[in-house]
Amino acid sequence: MLVVGENINATNRSVGEAITRKDRAFLEELARVQAAAGADYIDVNVGTGRDSGEQEIADMEWLVEVVQTATDRPLAIDSDNPRVIEAGLRRYRGQRPIINSVNAEAERLSALGHLAVEHDTMLVALAMGSDGIPNSMEERLDACDRIVEGLSASGVATERILFDPLVLPIAVDSSQGIVTLRTLEQIKSRYPEAGTILGLSNISYGLPGRKAVNRGFLLMAAYAGLGAVIMNPLDANMMGFVKVAEMLTGNDPYCRGYLKAYRSGIIVD
Repeated sequence: MLVVGENINATNRSVGEAITRKDRAFLEELARVQAAAGADYIDVNVGTGRDSGEQEIADMEWLVEVVQTATDRPLAIDSDNPRVIEAGLRRYRGQRPIINSVNAEAERLSALGHLAVEHDTMLVALAMGSDGIPNSMEERLDACDRIVEGLSASGVATERILFDPLVLPIAVDSSQGIVTLRTLEQIKSRYPEAGTILGLSNISYGLPGRKAVNRGFLLMAAYAGLGAVIMNPLDANMMGFVKVAEMLTGNDPYCRGYLKAYRSGIIVD
């Protein structure tokens, strides 16, 4: 299971302040420790909702260069503004990156689809359109169908898509965990060549003991077909659960990854 480190996000106050004051040392260290903890990708997001698009473009160009100085891990360029994503991709030099993210809106599909082809990227595809996150599995799958159609028209192969079935807080609607898991299963059935990804922490928002909820949901999602997770790789116990999930779903031959993690102290009994 791929782990996308989520910690370099400007909505986090300390990260946002570091980007504003151009604190290279802080951000380089945050990239390094995520890579050392086992992150396969480093997500970079400069959006705070307060800056202009031009400022976010400049910030993303700078941040991509900073993070690449600190680690050779590939990046997930994360923004709701295609121009900011394009700016990050222009400065990126490394293994195939991820665009985070596209949805079923036609204009966004076209813009980001062409960027994905031009820069040879993967794409996180949110199972939604312009009206927000659908409540039902059927509506989310319909969005996935439109995404595949739109990206295919731009020349993006389905193998390059990482579908995010989306998760709403279980504290708000207790049915949403099952909706997400069923959507995930159906995506893998309908598009077996595509990847899947999930921003894990939304499931536990508003609840006490959030880490326990996140760990339990990770195992259920892995069984349903989850192939990648956006999470905090500095949570050693959660990284241990990633190894457990890989083992229990048959993706860890002879339990080698689990045993290595156990010997290194990541697995805590």
